[in-house]
Amino acid sequence: MKFHTFLLAVLSVWGTLHFYIFLHLSALPVLRFLPMRLWVLVGVVAFSSYPATRMLKSSFKHAQWTHVLDLFASNWIGVMFLLFICLATVDIATLGGRIFSAHAVTIRCCAVAVAVLLSAVAMFQGSRQPEITVLECRLKNLPAERDGLTLTVLSDLHLGTLIGEKWLRGIIDQVHSTKPDAVLIVGDLIDSRMEAVLPMIPTLKTLHAPMGVWAVTGNHEYYAGITESVRLMEDAGFGVLRDGHVQLAPGIVLAGVDDLPTRKARLDESSPIIAALAGRTHKDAVILMSHAPVQTELASVKDVGLMLSGHTHGGQIWPFSFLVKMKFPHLVGAHDIGDMKLVIGRGTGTWGPRMRLWKRAEIIHITLRAENEKCQSAYF
Repeated sequence: MKFHTFLLAVLSVWGTLHFYIFLHLSALPVLRFLPMRLWVLVGVVAFSSYPATRMLKSSFKHAQWTHVLDLFASNWIGVMFLLFICLATVDIATLGGRIFSAHAVTIRCCAVAVAVLLSAVAMFQGSRQPEITVLECRLKNLPAERDGLTLTVLSDLHLGTLIGEKWLRGIIDQVHSTKPDAVLIVGDLIDSRMEAVLPMIPTLKTLHAPMGVWAVTGNHEYYAGITESVRLMEDAGFGVLRDGHVQLAPGIVLAGVDDLPTRKARLDESSPIIAALAGRTHKDAVILMSHAPVQTELASVKDVGLMLSGHTHGGQIWPFSFLVKMKFPHLVGAHDIGDMKLVIGRGTGTWGPRMRLWKRAEIIHITLRAENEKCQSAYF
């Protein structure tokens, strides 16, 4: 019953957004010449595009034309969001056209033009290769002989039908160009369709580093099937940390947890973070990989020196970032949580729309330093 209620709520919001947008579009003078029947047809197609594409891809798993439909349907989500934001902003500012009524139509036309322009910019940004963000992190308890050790961090690649092998090869080339001591993948390597990612295993196997490639699961590994997802990562040669830890190097512990929100992990002594850190040597420097940036205060008091997360995508499409920040106060970037450094990546891929506004995807390259000072970032 709860699922049906949730589904009804989602479809109601989805339908209301489409009705609002197409009602406004059909009233614009430059588009008013189109017959109402056509508007209704286009609205129905737009409304059903995403769920219909999901069903078609299940029936025609290897058909190339379904990838084109998927790209259109996914990007329509982003375009629709920007159209709604621009039109709603104008309606609020003009009280639905009651203020500046003589110019209401012109203002709405400008709002649509702005939404289209922002959509084009977002699609361009979403199609670009990630930039490399460089951080220098002073990690408590890091042995002096480990000063200068480097980590390259990936999050939210969302490999699947929209983000495929060509994109992946480019990412791997970028990672290798940073010459990291270890590569860390902080969840959502897979989007949702396992059969689309399985052929990429040989390419994933080419990702390497002297201290290994290590990964944790995100919420999308659960959507794709947690057992199958972990097996795929292990087949690719990755070490998968599931509420456990390893000695990355003498004096450095690398810990990782399965996605916390998906499991509704409690914030108490049963927390997977505590389980992941159990049995470690307390004098070691501790790095924790957790897909979602939650339970950060707990990690801090348990002597984690550096916590690496993703999941938020930095909001991906501004101003959606304001909504994401309501749930995740630490949205993106480097933060101090007590003595711990929290680093949240904005994602190496995209979820849903292949769109980003404003900043493009990123790969994070971290140099660890023995002294306890703040992270400082630079770009190259």
